[in-house]
Amino acid sequence: MKLGLVSAIADTMGYEEMIDLVAQAGLECVEVACWPAGKAERRYAGVSHIDADRVLEDDAYAQHLLDYAAQKGIEISSLAYYPNTMDADLDKRTAAVEHLKKLICASAKLGVNMVTTFIGRDQTKTVEENLELVREVWPPIIALAEAKGVKIAIENCPMLFGADQWPGGQNLMTTPAIWRKVFEILPSANLGLNYDPSHFVWQMIDYIQPLYEFKDKIFHVHYKDIKVYPDRLQQVGIMGYPLDFMSPKLPGLGDVNWGKYVSALTDIGYQGYTCIEIEDKAFEGSVEDVKKSVLLSTKYLRNYVI
Repeated sequence: MKLGLVSAIADTMGYEEMIDLVAQAGLECVEVACWPAGKAERRYAGVSHIDADRVLEDDAYAQHLLDYAAQKGIEISSLAYYPNTMDADLDKRTAAVEHLKKLICASAKLGVNMVTTFIGRDQTKTVEENLELVREVWPPIIALAEAKGVKIAIENCPMLFGADQWPGGQNLMTTPAIWRKVFEILPSANLGLNYDPSHFVWQMIDYIQPLYEFKDKIFHVHYKDIKVYPDRLQQVGIMGYPLDFMSPKLPGLGDVNWGKYVSALTDIGYQGYTCIEIEDKAFEGSVEDVKKSVLLSTKYLRNYVI
């Protein structure tokens, strides 16, 4: 396994400075945030360390991205973009799908051949209605990925944190039961998972067992931790807004048992990219805090991934 970083936390840095940070931390790879230009609608979105349009139009720029990373000993694990491709707003949906398609093409051109994203969800509709929406929205995306030889890895984050994402959240592929249904609808070898254990912690789902069942569908892995506060949970219950009873933390500072998690990854023979995702508010005060969070997370996870 190769240990790396999700670049979204380095939102004040350009591509080269971000790569330098990853190299200085002693990491081997990076999942590069590639949002379209514009104002972010939420935390950790809107970050763009690679311009997909420019990759497709400018061969020299594309080569520079690869050369600079190679000079620093860093591999690009994936081009990352986490929108809502099944948004109830058709204009937003269309824009998200079109940019995702550009990323698929850019990923192929760069030889990365991986895109990490969400499946999306109309948060006002039922699971069953959203599964029908998957049949409508996703076949052309999958067809393009297959034609380009690009794998699409869907993260299992519900995107349900506060009132603006209530009641259903903005990402359908959040549980093993739904994974099975989506993989039946889209039976493509190019569609798989970007597996993040932290989202299972606060959903009260076992984050170890699915690794074994879905081992052939795990294309990419996140290392993010979650801390559930039992006293807060007692006040709002599991139907409360999730951020009222839990908080993302650096790996090792939350409730994920990382020894068991990495042990299971070794059991299934996973040899792919594993990237630290940092969303810990305690380390967002300054650029130095961000750098410290990367170094601390790397030092901790080197107990398990060398």
